[in-house]
Amino acid sequence: MRSRRFFPLIVILLFLANLCKGQQPPLRLWYDKPAQVWEETLPLGNGRLGMMPDGGVMKENIVLNDITLWSGSPQDANNYDAYKVLPQIRKLLFEGKNDEAQELINKDFVCKGKGSGGVPFGCYQVLGNLSLEFKYNKTDSADVKFKNYERELSLNNALAKCTYQVNGVTYTREYLTSFDNDISIVKLTADKPGQLNFNISISRPEKGTAVVNGNELQLSGQLDNGTDGKGMEYLARVKAKLKGGTIHNTNNSIVIKGATEATIYISSGTDFKEKSFKQKTETILEAALKTPYTVERQRHITNYQKLFNRVNISLGDANNTKETTDKRLISFHKDPSSDNGLPVLFFQFGRYLSICSTRVGLLPPNLQGLWANQIQTPWNGDYHLDINVQMNHWPLEVANLSELNLPLVELVRGLIKNGEKTAKAYYNADGWVAHVITNPWHFTEPGEGASWGITKSGSGWLCNNIWEHYTFTNDKKYLQSIYPILKGSAEFYNSILVKDPKTGWQVTSPSSSPENSFYLPNGKTSSICMGATIDNQIIRELFNNVIMASKVLGKDEAFRNKLSLKLKELPPAGVIAKDGRIQEWLEDYKETDPQHRHVSHLYGLYPAPLITPDKTPELAEAAKKTLNVRGDDGPSWSIAYKILFWARLHDGNRAFKLYTELMKPTIRTDINYGSGGGIYPNLLSAGPPFQIDGNFGATAGIGEMLIQSHAGYIALIPAIPNAWKPYGQVKGLRARGNFTVDMQWKDGKIINYRVTSPSPRKVKIMVNGHLKVIMATKA
Repeated sequence: MRSRRFFPLIVILLFLANLCKGQQPPLRLWYDKPAQVWEETLPLGNGRLGMMPDGGVMKENIVLNDITLWSGSPQDANNYDAYKVLPQIRKLLFEGKNDEAQELINKDFVCKGKGSGGVPFGCYQVLGNLSLEFKYNKTDSADVKFKNYERELSLNNALAKCTYQVNGVTYTREYLTSFDNDISIVKLTADKPGQLNFNISISRPEKGTAVVNGNELQLSGQLDNGTDGKGMEYLARVKAKLKGGTIHNTNNSIVIKGATEATIYISSGTDFKEKSFKQKTETILEAALKTPYTVERQRHITNYQKLFNRVNISLGDANNTKETTDKRLISFHKDPSSDNGLPVLFFQFGRYLSICSTRVGLLPPNLQGLWANQIQTPWNGDYHLDINVQMNHWPLEVANLSELNLPLVELVRGLIKNGEKTAKAYYNADGWVAHVITNPWHFTEPGEGASWGITKSGSGWLCNNIWEHYTFTNDKKYLQSIYPILKGSAEFYNSILVKDPKTGWQVTSPSSSPENSFYLPNGKTSSICMGATIDNQIIRELFNNVIMASKVLGKDEAFRNKLSLKLKELPPAGVIAKDGRIQEWLEDYKETDPQHRHVSHLYGLYPAPLITPDKTPELAEAAKKTLNVRGDDGPSWSIAYKILFWARLHDGNRAFKLYTELMKPTIRTDINYGSGGGIYPNLLSAGPPFQIDGNFGATAGIGEMLIQSHAGYIALIPAIPNAWKPYGQVKGLRARGNFTVDMQWKDGKIINYRVTSPSPRKVKIMVNGHLKVIMATKA
């Protein structure tokens, strides 16, 4: 009997020992049939290029993307007379006439032109569709029967593959977006000679022309910029290299007959910050053609794994790896305790998506990362600044992908010039501001509707993201580079604050809680108020961060002192209402939708460290009541945010309940603002439609359940749910202060841990409920 007990323990210890050596367990999404809809296809990307193949047997469609491909262009949509009506707007708010203030804002205080409703704001667009049409020897197209079909995405290697048999021949396709030569590749093979016969074509729904130039298939075009129609240009080049068989061209396709192997290369680019893009796509293509596929493949894997292999995680037995991923998702949602491997897969899938959807020097991931299959991507595929782009970056630091925050930093840096114009135009204020939406053209103006577009917390919220990169890295040179961004944002908020006549607090006016509304005493509704709680929390956090940065850098003592004085006049991090909840607005208005998708008034709980169970227990309890009334449903990003809230409140079981709610299977693609959410068969998150923020938010949530470091110490498994308590290990997670943490637990108790840093130094750590000071070892 004793030997039976010890055998599973030995297996577990051997598995954990392998993790300690840096070996990743197999992590893959897999299916037993081709994708029928885009939400079943597999996302590949290298930070610039994206590819989503469907693995079709008779015809394959591969959706192509380039993260820089946007319609629109820079514009100035500021209303330079807007500041003249600001005193009247504030007067109406002082008098409690919020609805009239909102009408005035809609009339004279929004952006000029179409706003987000068209170009020149623009939208992120699909690059094109690569089509492969197959013919099988000795078989009419209508009679093709295939068997032993399998399709997979390897997270370990960033490779997709499909394989199947027709007439006794095994066909295999392998897909990658190379982290080496920066090119997309499809490798097709047959296990018997001369069995590959197919046509290659490329198309786009609009503004695209496909031609064959020599032995090269090309797709080119120019998008609308909203002025003269001459917007961004793009070009995709396609070439094939064969083993056996013949290749010839038609007017708009490449025809391959009798090959045993075929390797398709797709080199594409745009003129976004690259005027010589046409020559560059040719250079990339020629370099890839000269590189043996096995060499390209291995270099691709090696470069990708430099990022991906930084973190290993095990929550116990994977249990259910024999089911296809779509079926596994259904089984997990029915019985979450049956498969501790799926949260691991989902966490690592989130890291994979981050690595694939951005790179240093380019754009940050948008609402869909870099994957889109439409011309008009939902919500323009833009950068929403009232949670979405911020959530896209929440897992990066803890998940040991810190440098992938830098594209967002540069996007924010690019907003400053326009943001200064907007600050003057609307508020006659110092510093810079961005409102709710932006794009690669650095739009900072209010949106076209007061109910959502006047929210001005976006720029302050972005400052939280770029500040967190400093707190995790302790990079003083980086802090020096972002200090003007932080200071400029603080200057803006400091210069627009006004005294609330009822409380005496310094608040924003006008203000709004993102996309939400409330009832006025007269029965009417409004979104416009004074001092929404999120504004108060963001300003408090920002001022504290600028004060700290000023001290670290030894500069701006006068400005630091000014902010220190202003902090004393701000509202507290939260005001508790009569019903015990945290108020969303300065006044205790009745909300029009108690289960609204946004929970903006808990910004102080996450991502900010203003509300914690340790230091502000009353506010923490009020936050729980707030969340209980808000409910557990919503779009996926909203559910993901609630996972993070409950993790910060140290309620791992409630966080896990929300995670299982998020993981409900769906195929819905309608535009949804309320309850719903879910996960598509390919594990991308649904609003619906597809929004990648749900993936990234849940990835951050899992990280927050395992490690926290915002409260002045590193807490190990602070919100571990019962389902994960039996045993587990993580290696390579990051904590604030430039620490890396490895740990093992059993029965919900830490049994081993290691904290490393670039140099040995002391750190506070919470282990099994005990706060201690240890010496971190040199990494």
